[in-house]
Amino acid sequence: MRKMLKRTVKPLIFILLAFMLLALAVGGFFGYRIYSRMLKPNVAIGNESKGVIYIPTGATYTDVLEIFSESGLVVDMESFKWTSSRMGYPYSIRSGRYQLKENQTNRELIAVLRAGLQTPVRVTFTGFRVPSQLAGRISKQIEADSVAIVEAFSSKDITAKYGFTPETFIAMFIPNTYEFFWNTDAEGFFDRMKREYEIFWSDERDRKAGKIGLNRVGVSTIASIVEEETIKADERPKIAGVFINRLNRGTPLQACPTVKFALGDFTIKRVLTKHLSVDSPYNTYKHRGLPPGPINAPSISSINAVLNYEKHGYYYFSANPDFSGYHIFSRTLSEHNRNARVYQGKLNKERIYR
Repeated sequence: MRKMLKRTVKPLIFILLAFMLLALAVGGFFGYRIYSRMLKPNVAIGNESKGVIYIPTGATYTDVLEIFSESGLVVDMESFKWTSSRMGYPYSIRSGRYQLKENQTNRELIAVLRAGLQTPVRVTFTGFRVPSQLAGRISKQIEADSVAIVEAFSSKDITAKYGFTPETFIAMFIPNTYEFFWNTDAEGFFDRMKREYEIFWSDERDRKAGKIGLNRVGVSTIASIVEEETIKADERPKIAGVFINRLNRGTPLQACPTVKFALGDFTIKRVLTKHLSVDSPYNTYKHRGLPPGPINAPSISSINAVLNYEKHGYYYFSANPDFSGYHIFSRTLSEHNRNARVYQGKLNKERIYR
C-alpha cells in the first residue's frame, strides 16, 4: 500500500512543480512585459528642445500623442500608449508646459501629465507704450491670446473690473519678471498683474505718493513721462523734481513725450512748433495738470524716482549738447532758452531736423 502511495505522490509532486515553474515563467513574462512598458526608462532628451512639452488648452488625447510623437522625446510610443490606457490618462488630459526628465519611465511621465504638474515659466516684460507691444511679448511666453489682451485695454467693463479706466489701465502693469504657468489665459494674466500691482504699492509707497499729493496712477503718469525724457536712471529723480515743481506751481508740464504720444509718432526726434498744436488731452503744452493716464508702462526705477524725487528749484531742462543722454537744468525760462538754442544748433549741425 505504501509503495503504491509513493508511486502516486511522486508524479503529483512533479506535476505541481511543473505548474509552479510554468506559473513563474508566465508571471515573469508578464512581469517583464509590464516592466518594459511601465517601469523601463522611455524618455531620451538629448538636445530635443531641452525636454519641454507644451499641451495646449483643449487638446485631446490624439493631439497629445501627436505632440509626443513629433517631439522625439519618447523612445517607444507603443509602450507609452499602453501605459496611458492602463493609467486612465486619455480621460485626464491637462494642458500646460511639462519638463521631461532623462530616463523617465512611462509611469512617472504619465503620473506627472495626469496630475497637471507643469513647470512654471519666467515671464519678463519691460516698459511698453501701446497694448499691442505687451500682447506680443506675453503671447510668446504664455498661452494668453494676444487679441484678448489688446481688446481688454479698450474695454470699460474689463478695466473697471480691476479698478481702472481704458486710459489708466496701463498703470496696473509693473514691468518685471514673474513666474506663470504656461497655460495662463488673458484673464488669468490680468488677475495676476492686479495682485502684483497691490503688492508693489506697499504702504510706504502709498505714503510717499500721498505726501506728494498724488495717487498711484498720478505717480505712474509722471513716471511714464520721466521714463521717456531720459535713459539715465541716476538723473530721473532730478527730472521728476522738475515736473512736480511745475505741478505745484500750476504751470503746464510741457513735456515733449506727451506730444509724441498724442501724435502717435514715437520716431520724432525734434518736437517742432507745428507738433504742439495737436488737439489732444495728452498735449501738456495745451492742457495744465496731468494727462488722462500714463503714456507708457514706466519702469520701477522711474516710479521710485517720482516717489523719491529730488527737491530743487529747477523748472526747466534741456538735452545736453554733448549727446551724452544727460540734461542741463535751469531755474528761469531765459536761461533755459539759451541752453535749448545751443542744443538745437547742435542738432542742426548733425542734420537732425525731425
